[in-house]
Amino acid sequence: MKRDELIRQIKEKYAGIASAESQQHFHDTTTEITAEAYYEKLLQAVINEISNGTFDNVQSADEIINKVAADKSILSEWQ
Repeated sequence: MKRDELIRQIKEKYAGIASAESQQHFHDTTTEITAEAYYEKLLQAVINEISNGTFDNVQSADEIINKVAADKSILSEWQ
């Protein structure tokens, strides 16, 4: 799949996830970061990895989301 298409799909998917996330639940499970800030940071890290070719072998945005959810260490910029 083309990188620009993956980036477009990833933006849509993470926007949906972020809007569906319960803000209260998010605050209960994380430190002083909003759901929007968390997903924006995650989205930017994933977009950078797509641009760098990390996910050139995947077939869909869902596959990327599942890989990242299972192991964020695949994101070079994630702390």
